[in-house]
Amino acid sequence: MKKKIFDSLKLMRIHQWVKNILVFAPLFFSGKLGDFHLLFISCQSFFSFSFIASAIYILNDYKDIALDRSHPKKKLRPLASGALSKKYGLGLMLFLVGFSLLSSLFLKQEAFFILLSYFIINIAYCFYLKNKAVVDVVTIASGFVLRLMMGSVVTDIRLSMWILLITFLLALFIALAKRRDDVLIFNKTGQRMRKSIKGYNLEFIDSSMMIMATVVIVSYIQYTTSQEVLERINNEYLYLTVFFVLIGILRYLQITLVEKRSGSPINIALKDKPMIMTLILWVLSFYWILYL
Repeated sequence: MKKKIFDSLKLMRIHQWVKNILVFAPLFFSGKLGDFHLLFISCQSFFSFSFIASAIYILNDYKDIALDRSHPKKKLRPLASGALSKKYGLGLMLFLVGFSLLSSLFLKQEAFFILLSYFIINIAYCFYLKNKAVVDVVTIASGFVLRLMMGSVVTDIRLSMWILLITFLLALFIALAKRRDDVLIFNKTGQRMRKSIKGYNLEFIDSSMMIMATVVIVSYIQYTTSQEVLERINNEYLYLTVFFVLIGILRYLQITLVEKRSGSPINIALKDKPMIMTLILWVLSFYWILYL
């Protein structure tokens, strides 16, 4: 029984829920993190988004069982390895979708439609869009924007164009790094882990990543020096946080281009000590500027 529970949690990819922390971003950047009512609502939306995201992961694993069995790491997933049955996987997926959509109705109607949109977009991704180069990474990046929108609508906090733009570009940068790992596997083994790989090569991905990194940095600098933003937060030292963004981007490029281990962005965020320290210092510096 314990093993089945563990395999179920593994199938749901609980560690991927880290991505859904983005629903707290509107609350954090608005300086209202101390509002416990809004914080509670944001927590509800976090779990609603996490459940439907887990349902998508299960659907993707169900569809790609045969392909995953030929992947050096993905073959260990519960459905690919046979630890859990296909029938059980589908049942768990339907439960998560139903629970997520139902719980969102207790938040706001807009939250329901955001989750429904996320679910529909990702179904299209699982069955078609993931096979189209460039479209696949753009679809992934759009999911991060929807997470921001979820946090915005449940708290009635308006999103700035800066947070939307920077989040989308950064997500695109990370998605391209993940595709680079798939290209490396193809170059080494001759196996295409996904059909979209035929539309990528190292030169294209490396160039695209450099463009995204540059635009992210420039956009963030413009954000921290924007007169509108400085007047809203009433603090002129926001530009100091640029240092941590630069270090974070450079570290991710080093992991991708030098160490060649960009296949799992979540593992990087949770296990790479320099990246963890950079993220913590960035959050603390922002907290100091906004709240102290």
